[in-house]
Amino acid sequence: MADKNLNEEKGFYKLSWLQRIGFGSGDLAQNLIFQTVACYLMIYLTTVLKINPAFVSGLILTVRLIDCFWSPVVGRYIDNRNPKIGKYRAYLLYGGIPLTVAACLLMLPQAATWSMAMKMIYATASYTVLSMIYSVVNIPYGSIMASMTRDNDEVLILTSTRMVCANIGQIVVQAGFPIGLAMCVHTAIDWNQATFMAIGTIPAFIILPSLPILKKWLGKKGLYYTLLAVGLVGFAILFTVGKFFDVEKYNAIVQVAKVMTGVGLLVGSLMWALVPEVITEAEYRTGNRPAATVNALAGVAFKAGFSIAGWITPLVMGWIGFNFATEESALATDPMAWFTVTCIFALVGFVLLMLCFMGSKENITTTPDKPVSFGEMWQEFKASKCLQLVLCIFVVVFLASFISGPVNAYYPKLANYSEIAQNAILWFTCIIPAMLLVVVGYLVYKYPLTDERLDEINKEIEARNSK
Repeated sequence: MADKNLNEEKGFYKLSWLQRIGFGSGDLAQNLIFQTVACYLMIYLTTVLKINPAFVSGLILTVRLIDCFWSPVVGRYIDNRNPKIGKYRAYLLYGGIPLTVAACLLMLPQAATWSMAMKMIYATASYTVLSMIYSVVNIPYGSIMASMTRDNDEVLILTSTRMVCANIGQIVVQAGFPIGLAMCVHTAIDWNQATFMAIGTIPAFIILPSLPILKKWLGKKGLYYTLLAVGLVGFAILFTVGKFFDVEKYNAIVQVAKVMTGVGLLVGSLMWALVPEVITEAEYRTGNRPAATVNALAGVAFKAGFSIAGWITPLVMGWIGFNFATEESALATDPMAWFTVTCIFALVGFVLLMLCFMGSKENITTTPDKPVSFGEMWQEFKASKCLQLVLCIFVVVFLASFISGPVNAYYPKLANYSEIAQNAILWFTCIIPAMLLVVVGYLVYKYPLTDERLDEINKEIEARNSK
């Protein structure tokens, strides 16, 4: 007991499963909204509102560029303040209500009857507001993990719990959205499509709970390399079936290959475990623990990958002649159905966000003696090779994850489209993500923080703080 108390005084807190699951529910909550945007907003704007794909592409890029400036502002604001109800937890409470409202207004059914100019204005305003509010909730949420414990094993368990919850949100949205739309319009559910959209999430429920054991067997980098290799094989199978065979006839092989691609893309989830490492390394060098600042920069990189994907996909698909508004739609186009399903996800997310607020206990939080400036944030980025590499990995791995998101809805019915459209779908669902995973492998190879070095850093921080 004495040893436990001593360790906790140094920040090495052991957490209960109630705390871990309570924290993880926040990622589940946010993914109910984020995955809706990532997988279905482009389809909604182009097939329901009939907005030109080139405009949609520019809108997604513009909003994410705004967010690249907005996120550091949010991170700096949070790092320099310490609300009584929790330095980071407070924003889950304050931001949860407007986030839910903004999510519900994103797909307002009346918008389908407006003029094209009004549709464009509405899409721009609603998506921009939602994105900005999402950062106000997401950045402090990510910072909570680094404030709950310094223990590397606990951080890994927290990351695993968080990512399992995130993937529950992902599978609920990716499979549940087309199912929900079909139920709302009273049409038959396309189970092959719903399964293909979501089955890549399945590996998370097997691999993430086993991370401590897998990491012990394979080592941190060995684990990443193994996952990436499995993913590359999966993308190769999807391309081969789509190019040379009938996708619907070989559905079982296609679904297995999609699971394998999910194994490779799972590296994106594991990247969040590197963020507390970067925060600890920054504390070692500077004496401050800039959790929100680092999470804001990680969020910028994450959203950069997402925004590049959202920009490239509709733009290139439009260039090659795949018109989302006139081609056979992958999903029902009834505006009220889209609004109903989105509202259900948003309201459930709000309840889960409040559960996260109650379940996340902050044990390690520091507020700088003087406010952190944007110049100092830039200096931190330049000074930390670890941070630079982690941000690069975030951009590339999430670009790989999201570039195929909306197009996945079309892959199960590949034979229904022209040869040009088929080739474009294969590029976005198979070839480009595979190429990006190779880049991720190289960046992981260059990452310098081993577990042994982290233990040394933590011990040196302990010794310095005990003086």
